Amino acid sequence: MNEKLVKNNQSVEKVLQIIETMALHREPIRLQDIALKVDMPASTTLRFLNTLMKSGYAYQDPITLRYSLTLKFMYIGSLVSSQISIRDIAHPYLAELSKKCNESVCLAIEQDMEIVYIDVIDGPDGMLKITQRIGKLAPIHSTGIGKIMLLNYDTKQLDQMIAIKGLKALTPNTITSKNELLKELENIKAQGFALDDEECELGARCLSVGIKDYTGKYVAGISVSGPTTRMTMEYIEIIKDIVIDTAKRVSEHLAHRDIL
Repeated sequence: MNEKLVKNNQSVEKVLQIIETMALHREPIRLQDIALKVDMPASTTLRFLNTLMKSGYAYQDPITLRYSLTLKFMYIGSLVSSQISIRDIAHPYLAELSKKCNESVCLAIEQDMEIVYIDVIDGPDGMLKITQRIGKLAPIHSTGIGKIMLLNYDTKQLDQMIAIKGLKALTPNTITSKNELLKELENIKAQGFALDDEECELGARCLSVGIKDYTGKYVAGISVSGPTTRMTMEYIEIIKDIVIDTAKRVSEHLAHRDIL
């Protein structure tokens, strides 16, 4: 019975390999190419493809004889996404991160060219009050998470944001010009994290890392915040990999893969 269960599990793994291979190919693909990519005999691959077609998950073009996935996967995806809350997924990771860093940790998303906080784990000194921060809006250009979300923007969208929202100075450290902002975004791309270096509030500094979903776009961000007396640049250097790893683990729950 155990041997039968193992064989069944292997069959499921092979079907999933075929599905992922076809999805990554992004266009109809020949049977021989699928078999080669998944390292299976063509006859075995065809058997699994026939099962997928019978269930409505795959389609073979009668002229080219190439295979592709159907939109039934989109339907399943929409059902799954309706059950998923980024906040629910991320919350235990935020709690773990707050303990490791001993600082306040926030989860935020973009809404109408602003950042809205959807979860907060308060730090040891109560610097950030949960009742004050969840649901609070913040400027997109001066927050660490906001700047990460701007990485989703193309030039036209960035210009539109500046025209509508402006680049208001909240402190002497706030970025207030497009050129400055573009340089900052390039730095964030290169280093994999963003800083709010007293740009929203003097005396407060935060380190932010983005969360991606299966499309490869940023859908949220995690930030670790604290007073500049504790959140020194030296301390940020110490904790940055921990924050990056946390965001990566949450992204994996949202089906993000670096190869996409």
